[in-house]
Amino acid sequence: MKSIKWFHWLVILTVFVLPSSIAKINEYRGYSREICKYRKGKLIQPLSEHRRRLFAVREQMQIHASLEGPEIHAYILPSYDEHLNYEVAASDQRLQYLTGFTGTKAFAAITQKGAALWVENRYLQQADGELDCDWELYRVNDSITIADWLDDQLYPDKRVGADPHLVPHYLWMKWENQLKDKFLALTKINNNLIDLIWGEERPDSLNITIQVWERSYAGEKWEDKILELRQKLYYHKCDAMIITSLTEIAYLLNIRGRDIPYTPVVKSYLIVSHQDIFFYVDRLKMTLGLNWHLRTDCFNEMCVKIKEYHQVWSDMRTYSQIWKRVLVPAPCVQEPGASEAIFSAFPLRIIYEHISPVILMRAQKNSVEQEGMRTAHVRDGAAICEAISNLEMRFFTEQWTEEKIKFEVERSRLSQNHAKGLSMRTVVAYGEHSSYPYYISSNVTDVEVTDQSFLVIESGGQYYEGTTDVSRTFLFGQPTPEMKQSYTMVLAGILRLAHLKFPSNLRLSEVDALVRSPIWESMSDYPQATGHGIGSFNAVEEPPISVAYGQESHFHFKEGYFFSSESGYYKPGEYGVRLKNVLEVKDTQRGHPSGATFLAFHDVTLVPYEPKLIDGTLLSALEKRWLNEYNAKIRELVGDELKRQGNMQAFYWMMNKTRHIREYLPEEEYRAATGTGNRSRAFITIIVPAILLGLTVLGTFLRWLL
Repeated sequence: MKSIKWFHWLVILTVFVLPSSIAKINEYRGYSREICKYRKGKLIQPLSEHRRRLFAVREQMQIHASLEGPEIHAYILPSYDEHLNYEVAASDQRLQYLTGFTGTKAFAAITQKGAALWVENRYLQQADGELDCDWELYRVNDSITIADWLDDQLYPDKRVGADPHLVPHYLWMKWENQLKDKFLALTKINNNLIDLIWGEERPDSLNITIQVWERSYAGEKWEDKILELRQKLYYHKCDAMIITSLTEIAYLLNIRGRDIPYTPVVKSYLIVSHQDIFFYVDRLKMTLGLNWHLRTDCFNEMCVKIKEYHQVWSDMRTYSQIWKRVLVPAPCVQEPGASEAIFSAFPLRIIYEHISPVILMRAQKNSVEQEGMRTAHVRDGAAICEAISNLEMRFFTEQWTEEKIKFEVERSRLSQNHAKGLSMRTVVAYGEHSSYPYYISSNVTDVEVTDQSFLVIESGGQYYEGTTDVSRTFLFGQPTPEMKQSYTMVLAGILRLAHLKFPSNLRLSEVDALVRSPIWESMSDYPQATGHGIGSFNAVEEPPISVAYGQESHFHFKEGYFFSSESGYYKPGEYGVRLKNVLEVKDTQRGHPSGATFLAFHDVTLVPYEPKLIDGTLLSALEKRWLNEYNAKIRELVGDELKRQGNMQAFYWMMNKTRHIREYLPEEEYRAATGTGNRSRAFITIIVPAILLGLTVLGTFLRWLL
């Protein structure tokens, strides 16, 4: 009987428990990595440099136990730097040094027996090719979180370490609560483990001198900005504010630098109180001109006191004994707020967590910045015309890949007058890659480009006058009706938003449906936000603007805001269409019955659309008029710039792409083109007269011969 009972329990275990255990094991393996399948089950794996570094981190986790306290059983490493930038300097690329992954916005988790990396969906294919097979791969915001994975790896009551300088405060609190629910403890590790193993191999920090952003471009003195900020601190009853965002510091002090890729900022901290302005920066980057600009030789409340970069930590502890209320930045759309280390440096009782006042000050561009943004986009339009005209001329005589086209686009942009660099990673996506909404091209994923499918190019530049961001879709062969329909749907949404007039109390998310409505008609949608704010010779993504339905936002459009308008259509595994323009918010000087004012959008981006991809029958007469007006603006402004540069090849290419389209079609021609209405009537009224005309001409020709 006992043997029968044991057999009964064994059957239950096999049928119910074992499958769920296997399912859980498979669930925590993450993304299926094709490159690692042939190594499955092999005890000996290739020993790469990144594998050695992974072993070194695990060793440091044990050394930490003997030198600084209890043992660390796991370690979390974000791709951020100390200022929580997505793109970081070479000396701050800790995650890339450890894993080999060259993308952004990623998180690594390491235990003594496992390692996993969380990346955005657009980087999945790239990460699969760059990571060793020791690493499991997961999507950010997927069902398996870092806490879930660590719960599977560790026993209860174990310690998980992380560097609080690299983690936003809101994210630290989220991780802490998630791990607490798993009976795990999140611990601050101030000595970054990657820095300990990096040693002398770590690149030196850049010592490029800081540039003054002249008032002729900024439009406002930095002293006036400081006075406005202090007024806002009075309003919030705060004694001081700590500013950790590099883009906010660059705006506030009218300075620019080259310390991180794609954004012209200086690695620094800034503390503003009612009596002092402390600027924490590497003194080697200072110049006599900058000292004069910041008035560092005087001793009143409008003079900037220069201090060494790392002195900010001791000063925060010192002045927290004096200040009664300190504003510490909270998250706001793209800005993650202050780090956990910043929050920990102040006593909790004096912290006032609030969105940085600098965000709203910076978002509303003054008249000089507005004119500068328009000028930058004229130059940028000329750069794109040059790049694509060269590409079309040489397309069928050379072999092209995504990376080669990327080089061509970047070369044309950087050759423009006052160009200071790129504003983002250039995206060149062909064919199936264009069907991935967040695809980023790289040497790992590079493919040949032919004339058989769509080519999506998304890029941007930094100019003294402003920042640009544009997407266009191209086809070097002949489109199918389905391709033309997809492209025209996307274009219709872009045209509709660009000509919207609306009351100023309209919420940001409420204009999103206007862009998406043509896509929704095909029972489709795109996953990315429709729009984000854009800076003036600053960050390409700037809060507080984020146009996306479903997002709760109390912000409204204001005159002088600049933001992107983006729409897309993605057919999985085949192709994608993406168009993006930058729009400016203008005041119409007309009042709304509610007391608000009417605002309007104006196109700032001036890059032609592809006319052979536009199906005129799918656009209304008004939409075609808007398109003709847009093309006329390109011919006037970009045409003048190209002629000034003497670039006639790009000029004639631009003129061909912006030719006038008919806004109205005769009824019968429209019916014939769309295949609707009485086909026999169309045959009688259009085709039969054409046949009779042809017979008449033929009869005349035969009589002439005889």
